[in-house]
Amino acid sequence: MTLTTPQDTTHTREGEQPSATKKAQPKTVLMCRPDYFTVSYRINPWMFPENPTDQSLAATQWQSLYDTYIRLGFEVQLIDPLLGLPDMVYAANGGFVLDGIAYEAKFRYPERQPEGPAYLAHLAGLGFDAREAVEKNEGEGDFLLVGDVILAAHGFRSESDSHREVAEVFGRDVVSLKLINPSFYHLDTALAVLDDETIAYLPSAFDDQSRAILEERYPEAIIATEEDAAVLGLNLFSDGLNVVMAEQAHTLRVELEARGYNTHSVDLSELLLGGGGVKCCTLELRK
Repeated sequence: MTLTTPQDTTHTREGEQPSATKKAQPKTVLMCRPDYFTVSYRINPWMFPENPTDQSLAATQWQSLYDTYIRLGFEVQLIDPLLGLPDMVYAANGGFVLDGIAYEAKFRYPERQPEGPAYLAHLAGLGFDAREAVEKNEGEGDFLLVGDVILAAHGFRSESDSHREVAEVFGRDVVSLKLINPSFYHLDTALAVLDDETIAYLPSAFDDQSRAILEERYPEAIIATEEDAAVLGLNLFSDGLNVVMAEQAHTLRVELEARGYNTHSVDLSELLLGGGGVKCCTLELRK
């Protein structure tokens, strides 16, 4: 292993069929209902506690995401939400699961720290090899698997030392990237994994060294617009053919369809008030 530093609608491009090279891979994910979702504190630039949130609307929008996954044939597991943890709906931050191992999230802010042990206990109950974390990290929010390589971010939430730790836990190559825009405080808000070889990302979210790494490793990557990134359009989830994404990310959707992906649009605007979107609500379980 090495550590490299530095409303649901389906769309295909009119008149074209999805590329024969695109193939949907079976997916198992963990989600958490937004029963206690609200914005009661501010730990990212999206959150404004003084603005009211609509829990009923959040639940309806979350359900549309859940229903989309079921329709696409995903296996969806659920973890019970806990009172006093309004951000627990953002399941991706709850850990990183790969090769049958569940690596614990160790949150930076006290408001979210109880989520890490709660998610780890649940994943252990599902039969995963539970590994406690020493270094601060925010799970799949900052660790994304592309093929056999883990892309890992630091700069706002996860510490760079967690990249070494995750490389040791999983025995995989880890590529370190640095985030520099506080609006994109997790890797999964600035970079999306579309399949084992393809990513989409926002260059301005990364420092110069990280951009150079991404340009070299992924020359065919989709470059997102600032406008689409600003509605968390990159916070999407893909099975290699079907891409579930924010309906507001119009330009990115057109580009994805031109590349042969099927896009499935959902509106998670209420959950966006907490700084999360499709991917934030989705923790992939890889056995």
